[in-house]
Amino acid sequence: MSIVASASPVRMGIVGVGQFGQLHASTVACLAESQLVAIVYNNRDHLDDVAKKRPDVSHWSDLHEAIDKSEAEAWIIASSTSSHVQIAHDIMSAGYPVLIEKPIAGSLSEARTLKTLVKSDSSNLMLGHVLLFNSEFRQLHEEVKRRGKIQFIDCVRHRPTATLTNYPGESPFHLTMVHDLYSVLVLMDRAEPVSISAQTHKTSNGECDLALAQFQWADGTIASFTASFMTPSGMAKDGFDRMEVFGKGWASRIHANPRPIELWDDRAHWPMALEIRTENFSTTGMLAEEIRCFCRVVRGIQQVPVGATYEDAILVQSWMEQLESGKMTD
Repeated sequence: MSIVASASPVRMGIVGVGQFGQLHASTVACLAESQLVAIVYNNRDHLDDVAKKRPDVSHWSDLHEAIDKSEAEAWIIASSTSSHVQIAHDIMSAGYPVLIEKPIAGSLSEARTLKTLVKSDSSNLMLGHVLLFNSEFRQLHEEVKRRGKIQFIDCVRHRPTATLTNYPGESPFHLTMVHDLYSVLVLMDRAEPVSISAQTHKTSNGECDLALAQFQWADGTIASFTASFMTPSGMAKDGFDRMEVFGKGWASRIHANPRPIELWDDRAHWPMALEIRTENFSTTGMLAEEIRCFCRVVRGIQQVPVGATYEDAILVQSWMEQLESGKMTD
């Protein structure tokens, strides 16, 4: 049993119970390190449905009432991006730590409004980024630290054409490439690139379905990013991801999505697109490790890891704004 679990479970509340919020709820409820005590959702009908599934957990439609009356000592914010900052502001103002699913906000200026509430070590604000806790990525990070300087990073992340319909107004920069930006920030130990450039492809309707980006650092390291909404309907719904890293005399490749199990019938299926399993008594994978880490942060047992602090979020948000605005650096 972990140190956190042997001390006492962290009593957690969750704001937002959409698809990923429900994964958070299932994971928190099954871990020894945490206890799910409150769920907040502003859709009354949806909240009633969730209440039927979890009758032992208090449910609220009003955040302030939940903060005041629930037993939660830490909160996970899994609501829409546009609501992140206001919810985080209200919870942290009441003195409670938050785990915010990335991205932290819809804009850099909005994210910066939280600065006065965030502790210097970011111990009351941790970014939720499951890929930082993916087992292959963690091993890759260890290899980079052991083997030395990176020369080239190539990140590829493709999603179905239906993404344009399912997420109207979203671009591959903001919806998918952001995952790789956080990962590269960790691999490069937060070093700022000296140049950033980007290109896009648009459909006949003017929607962005392909985003390319290139970063270069002062030591000569180059990173290339590709993110698209181009995979055809015959492929799996979560597309695929790949990262390759080259150093002097070594190279590595990881496939975080799909996991190494494939299935075919009339079409391809990837049963484990992500390393997330939420069964009772056997909850494992990236999300479980992310929440365990947050529990340790709440208990003061470890610091927020690189790639998950408030300052990391601000840095990646600034990169995103440069890429999407077309204002590149040389």
